[in-house]
Amino acid sequence: MSNLDTAVLPDLPVRTVLDDVGAALDTHGSAVLVAPPGTGKTTLVPLDLARRLGGRSTAPRRVVVAEPRRLAARAAASRMAALLGEPVGETVGYSVRGDRKVSARTRVEVVTSGLLVRRLQNDPELSDTAVVVLDECHERHLDADLLLALLLDVRAGLRDDLRLLTTSATVAAERLATLLDDAPVITAEAPLHPVEVVHRPPDRGERVETCVARTVHTALRKHDGDVLVFLPGVAEIDRVAERLDGLDADVLPLHGRLSPQRQDTALTPGPRRRVVLSTAVAESSLTVPGVRIVVDSGLARVPRVDHRRGLPGLATVRVSRAVAEQRAGRAGREAPGVAYRCWSQANHASLPSYPEPEIRTADLSRLALELACWSTPDGSGLSWWDPPPDGALGAGRTLLETLGAVEPDGRPTARGRRMTSVGLHPRLARALLDGAAETGPRVAAEVVALLDAGARQTDLTAELAHLRRAQDAAARRWRREVSRLTALLRDGDTATTASDSRPDPAAVVALAYPERLARRRPGAAPVYLMAGGTAVEVPPRSGLANSEWLAVAEATREPGRAHGIVRLATPADEDLALRAGATLVDETDEVVWSDGDVVARRVRRLGAVTLSERPLPDPDPRAVRAALTDGLRKEGLRLLPWPDEAVRLRHRLAFLHERRGAPWPAVSDEALLADVDFWLAPELDTARRRADLATVDTVAALRRMLPWPEAARLDELAPERLDVPSGSRIRVDYSGAEPVLAVKLQETFGWRATPRIVDGTVPVVLHLLSPAGRPAAVTSDLESFWHNGYASVRAELRGRYPKHPWPADPLTAEPTRRTTRRR
Repeated sequence: MSNLDTAVLPDLPVRTVLDDVGAALDTHGSAVLVAPPGTGKTTLVPLDLARRLGGRSTAPRRVVVAEPRRLAARAAASRMAALLGEPVGETVGYSVRGDRKVSARTRVEVVTSGLLVRRLQNDPELSDTAVVVLDECHERHLDADLLLALLLDVRAGLRDDLRLLTTSATVAAERLATLLDDAPVITAEAPLHPVEVVHRPPDRGERVETCVARTVHTALRKHDGDVLVFLPGVAEIDRVAERLDGLDADVLPLHGRLSPQRQDTALTPGPRRRVVLSTAVAESSLTVPGVRIVVDSGLARVPRVDHRRGLPGLATVRVSRAVAEQRAGRAGREAPGVAYRCWSQANHASLPSYPEPEIRTADLSRLALELACWSTPDGSGLSWWDPPPDGALGAGRTLLETLGAVEPDGRPTARGRRMTSVGLHPRLARALLDGAAETGPRVAAEVVALLDAGARQTDLTAELAHLRRAQDAAARRWRREVSRLTALLRDGDTATTASDSRPDPAAVVALAYPERLARRRPGAAPVYLMAGGTAVEVPPRSGLANSEWLAVAEATREPGRAHGIVRLATPADEDLALRAGATLVDETDEVVWSDGDVVARRVRRLGAVTLSERPLPDPDPRAVRAALTDGLRKEGLRLLPWPDEAVRLRHRLAFLHERRGAPWPAVSDEALLADVDFWLAPELDTARRRADLATVDTVAALRRMLPWPEAARLDELAPERLDVPSGSRIRVDYSGAEPVLAVKLQETFGWRATPRIVDGTVPVVLHLLSPAGRPAAVTSDLESFWHNGYASVRAELRGRYPKHPWPADPLTAEPTRRTTRRR
C-alpha cells in the first residue's frame, strides 16, 4: 500500500504555493512555477500533484517529471521515495537510458527529457499520464526545448486535458507563460542566507585546477561545513582530486558517468567533512546537503558540434553571470556561507548575462530526426521557445538523408523510425542497427560504444583490443555500455546476423561515417581522399598507411597544414565502401574542361572518391559547349586566334564604345567572356575540343557584335585608314587612349587642318615622322604646328637629313612619299 496519502512532507518553502499550483492546473491546464534550488519544487510538487489525482479513478493518474539529466532523475526519485518511506520503484520510480525502476503501483515517474520525447513519439497522447512536470526549464537543454514544443502540440491537438507544469530556478517566467497560452506564474520565495563572494583568480601561468585545489585548502582552513566545487568535466575533477590527495576530508566526485551507488555517496552526508567535486549537475538539478562553501572554477561544458568526431561534442566555456550567481547560492541554502570564484572581479563583469540555449549551438541531427518522425521536418507549426536555426537544421536533414533515415521529402524511413528508438546520435544508431547484420550484434555494440566515448589510439582495432582486456574505469564503463547496446539489439529483434557476416569493425565505422570512407591517393601513400571531399593524412607509425581504403571515424583540420589528420580509423576495402556508402555512389556522364581541354568520360564515384572512369565516345553537344565555355572563362581569350585584323577591329569597337557608349559593344576580356554565348555561338556549337577553338575566325565572330543599323557607319565613325595629302592611305591606330595616325612629315605638306573622326568630334593625334620613321613631332592641332612648331623641327631635320625636301612654307609645298630630292 502506498504511503503517498499519509506521509508528512517536509516544511520547505514551496509548500506555501502548492494549492496555487493545483488550482492553476485545474483552471488553466498549465502553469509556470518559479522557485530557486532547495525550495522543494522537484520533490514536493510532484508528490502533491499525485495526491490530488488520487481520487480520479477513471482518469490517468500518473505524474511524469522530466529532468534534464539522468543523475538528477535518479536523485529526485530517490529523494521522493525516501520522503514516503518506500523503496524506489513503488509509488515513485524513474526511467533513464539503461536503467528503469517502476511498477504498476508507480504514481510519480521521473524520466529524462530525451526519454519522454521517445515516449511521445510512440504514444503521442501519453494515455497513462495526467500531469507532466518539466523541471529546470531555465537550463535550456535541447531535449527539454523539443519536449516542450511537442507537449504544446499534443495539448493543442490531442490532449487538451493534459496538464503541463514548467518549473524554473530563474526568472524565465514571462516567455514560458506566453508559450503556455498566458499561463499563471507562481513564485515560491526561498529564504536565502547571506553568501560572501570572494574572488581568487589563478596566479600567472597557474592552471585552473591548481587554483581550485589551493582555494579548497584555504576554504577548509577558514570556514566550517562541506565544500561544493564546480568544475567543467570529468578530466578536471580527476586532476583536482589528485591535487587534494591526503586532505583531511572525503573527496567525492559527482558526475553523470558514475555508477548510481557512487552518485548517492556524494549526495549523502558522512562522518567527515566532504569536498564534492561536481560538474554542472549540482547547479540546480540536485541538492547537496551540508554545503557551506562553494568553490567555482567559472567554467562549464556546453554542447557544440564536434567536427573531429562528427558527433555532438562539448566545449569548455566561461559560465554566465546568472550561472555564477546560482552556483554561489548553493552555499547559502542551510546557513550563511562563502563562495570562492576562481576569476577576477574585472573578468566577472565581462561574463555573458545568461547561458546560450543549446538549440542555437548544438548539432541538430537528432532533433531533425525527431521532427521528421513527428511529421514536421522543418519544425513549422510547433511553438518554440527559440526555433531551431535553419542552417543547422538543414545540415541535420542532409545527414539523415545520407544515412538513409529520411526520404528526400523529409519523411522518415522505416530505418529512421527504428533509429530514433535507440537513444543515440543518428550516426551511431544507424551503425548499431545496420552493423549488427554486417558484423554481428556484439561487434556492432563494441564499436558504437567506442565511437560514442572516444578513443586514445589512432588504430581503432588496437583500441578495441585494449578495451577488451583493460580493467580501468573507462574500460568498465565501455563494457557496461556494450552490454546495454547488445541487449537493446536483442530486445528490438535486430540481432539476427546474416550468414555471411564477419566481425569487421570497419563496417560499423563506415555505416556511422559513410562520407569519411577514404581511398589512398595515387603516389601519396599517407594521404587519403575522403568521400566528403577532404584530404587527410595518416600519422606516422599509426600502422594504417598501407591500406588502400580506410574507414575514418575521427579527423581534424589544423591551421597551416595542407591536409587533415586522421585521429581514429581502421582499414577497409572497396566492397565495404560500396555497401556502407551506397547512398553516396553515383555514376554520371561528365563533360568538363580539365587540364586544358575538353574531357568527356563516364565516372563512377563514392562521393568525391573516383571508383572508375572511361571515355565517352559521343558526348552531348550541349555539354561540350558548356565545357568549352567554361574553359574560355577559366583560361581566357588566349585560347582563340587573334590575327592583326581581329585585334584592330576589337580596338576600333572599344574606341567607339568608350566615345559613344551603347549600342556600340564593350569588348574587354571580361565583357567578351561574359557574352561569349552570343558572339561565339556558331563556333561553340561546332567545336569539340581545344584545337577547334584555335581555328575560329575571330574577325567574323566580332562582327556579330556590331549594332544594326549603326554598323553601317563603322568605317565612317572610326575609319581603319585615312587619306593624307601625298595620296597614301595610312592606318589609324586605335590601341591607345586616343586615335593615332603615324605619317611621315613630308606626306602632310599642304594639310592645313587636323583630321577629325566620330562625326568630327574627335581629333586624330598625328605622329609626324622623320624620314627614318621616328616621331619628330606629335600634335592634335596641325594648323598650330605649322605656325609655331614646324620651324624648329625643320631646322633640326635639315641638318640630320640634308638630301630631303624641307620647304620654308610647308602649306604651299608639294607633299611627297619620296625620301630624297630628285636630281
